Amino acid sequence: MQPAGDGYVVIAPEWQTFNQRAGDPEVEQVVRSSIAALQSRSDVDSTKLSLTGFCAGGRFTMLFLPQMKEFKSGVAWYGFPYNGGFTNDTTPKSHIRELSVPILMIHGSRDMASPVTDIYNYSKELDTADKYFELKVYQGKPHGSMIANGSLVREDFADNAYAEMIRFFQRKL
Repeated sequence: MQPAGDGYVVIAPEWQTFNQRAGDPEVEQVVRSSIAALQSRSDVDSTKLSLTGFCAGGRFTMLFLPQMKEFKSGVAWYGFPYNGGFTNDTTPKSHIRELSVPILMIHGSRDMASPVTDIYNYSKELDTADKYFELKVYQGKPHGSMIANGSLVREDFADNAYAEMIRFFQRKL
């Protein structure tokens, strides 16, 4: 996935990239350092930053998007709204009231690691709190279906999901 190639700057934290069991405070520091680095660049409009991620990165998107006001939107790919992470019990759900920017959630209907029922329930809670969200569910797709061997899968559903993210950025950034 290369949103930068489409003209967007996003931060995409993934626990697998630097530590097998990164905790929320560690990832938060990486995200905040990334924000600071982007804000110092003259070739980046730091008023239009977005946060995205897959799996645990989807959870980090759901968790940090409400807490970091530098972000103007976020895209959570098969995230975990009710999971407390590795080092504490903070769930993304516990920060719904703080959410002030739009979020797009992309999920598979056969995700066993993060059941789609959790995403539906999280969506209901977002709706009850009058928080803007969009949800795209791909029938029959399991957890991790967008990435194979470290690259974006080249299948119709994956191309469509990527295009959904880009259209979301076009509308919300």
